Amino acid sequence: IYYIVNLYIDKLYMYKEVIYMAIDRSLVSGSMGMMILRLLTEKDMYGYEMIDTLKKRSENVFELKAGTLYPLLHGLEETSYEQEVLGKVRKYYQITGEGKKHLEQKKSEWKEYSKAVSNVLALEV
Repeated sequence: IYYIVNLYIDKLYMYKEVIYMAIDRSLVSGSMGMMILRLLTEKDMYGYEMIDTLKKRSENVFELKAGTLYPLLHGLEETSYEQEVLGKVRKYYQITGEGKKHLEQKKSEWKEYSKAVSNVLALEV
């Protein structure tokens, strides 16, 4: 799992400006692309809408800056997981079929990983 998460990080760039409260950056680094793709399954969104939605849904834990989000979006576009859609006023982002498949794979990996961590943390010494 560690190798897969690091491989995923390398593909989608490092998220240097991710700000969150009381959560170590290393716990979040491999999941940001997955969370962005998840938002895009609901509807096409523009950049600041994603930033705001992620912040609200995470109860202010994830506060992305534009300088973090846009390189991440460009990385997702390069891997064909999302595409830009020009609106009348803004540029929107849309998840692709390939992105939906990738998201399902990443969600499955995340569930397995988080279950394993929970199992280890639940062990009484």
